[in-house]
Amino acid sequence: MNLVAALACGILFGVGLAMSGMTDIERVIGFFDVFGDWDPSLAFVMGGGLLISLPFFQLVQPKLKRPVIGDIFRMPTRTDIDTRLVGGAALFGIGWGVVGLCPGPVIAALAHLDVDIIWVTLSMLAGMLVADQIDRLLDAGKASRA
Repeated sequence: MNLVAALACGILFGVGLAMSGMTDIERVIGFFDVFGDWDPSLAFVMGGGLLISLPFFQLVQPKLKRPVIGDIFRMPTRTDIDTRLVGGAALFGIGWGVVGLCPGPVIAALAHLDVDIIWVTLSMLAGMLVADQIDRLLDAGKASRA
């Protein structure tokens, strides 16, 4: 049942990304071009997402004992801001700004089978593998110093 729910949510998310234009690289880059030919339309997409999710997380979710599908809510437990978080966020933002797509829309855009999107996807996967290796090296370094 969890897999069916995850698939349904993923399909809904992908359809929403495609309908809103989030898979259109020119539109996304236009949104980031605030000093040029700025396209504010994606602000409405983000605002719409916040209008739906913010009330849920602030008002409804705290009153639920457990999720409708699943055993527990898997919410972040860390609240500290460290160099790993800031560095990862910066690299993610730079990649998003250069390419014009973040990982969710890239996956949705794969449906177009555009060669550029396939290269972006492969590059994104390579970046995740490199980040995983860096994490392992850092963890090994911490363990050897302890």
